Amino acid sequence: MPDMLVSLYSPILGELKRRTKTDKVTIRPALPPEMGLVVGWVRENFSENWASEVTVAFTRRPVACLIAVDDGKLVGFACYDTTAPGFFGPTGVDPVARGKGIGVALLSDCLDTMKTLGHAYAFIGDAGPVDFYAKTVGAVPIPAPDKGIYQGMLRRPSK
Repeated sequence: MPDMLVSLYSPILGELKRRTKTDKVTIRPALPPEMGLVVGWVRENFSENWASEVTVAFTRRPVACLIAVDDGKLVGFACYDTTAPGFFGPTGVDPVARGKGIGVALLSDCLDTMKTLGHAYAFIGDAGPVDFYAKTVGAVPIPAPDKGIYQGMLRRPSK
């Protein structure tokens, strides 16, 4: 999967922000006392590697992790500036909450936060759903002959 690049000054992002407002789900920065809960949830629902990146997000000031909360329950997260400055991700939504626009809202708010903090572009490293990012935020693949920053990364063996 390629790395992708997103212009944080694209008019697409302003329109996306207007479309993703929801009354039911709250998107907000995670609070430091929530670190154990959020990291554990990410480890349980996604992967150890992502849990490590979320831990890094909690060491940033402000905390570089946004969470989606529905009726007091964690249903999604999105991080930035974890593996490297300017990187968006990881991000994920609870499987039972997918299809409700939560992932798009997290993406939109996270990219908006990155712009507010002074980033002009965001990198999406090892982007999984390439077509989704291209269509949703105008991301373009970065032409590179290698795997990027994640090349050679140690991974836990599958069970």
